[in-house]
Amino acid sequence: MVSLGLVIAQFDKTGEVIPAMEAEATAAAEARNATVVTTVSVPGSYDAPLAADRLARRSDVDAVVAIGAIVTGETDHDQVIAQACANGLTRVSLDRDTPVMLGITGPGMTADEARERISNGAQAVHSAIDFVEAHQS
Repeated sequence: MVSLGLVIAQFDKTGEVIPAMEAEATAAAEARNATVVTTVSVPGSYDAPLAADRLARRSDVDAVVAIGAIVTGETDHDQVIAQACANGLTRVSLDRDTPVMLGITGPGMTADEARERISNGAQAVHSAIDFVEAHQS
């Protein structure tokens, strides 16, 4: 059985996207008979790499899934946040030799587009489980 750690980036301009993404991710884990060992909430996507690193250090976590939504604003701030988040999560995966899946949507999307991509949380969970199962010894 695959054990997952979830990082949930809570920043959500509409208040409905993140809870739905988390619910779909949890349901996907249950459907695949995987266990969500722990869930860590962070203020926003920029904060996800540190939480992912802490989870990846745990011996009871086979993979980490980061979930969130980066919605565009009036500046390019969303681009900066998304790049920093993706780079940080990649570094955690490589440094810890633990799969870290990016279930954070954006940048450059509207709140409506974020709602349309709620299933990305579940897709990231499926990817994590597939990766772990394919590489278990």
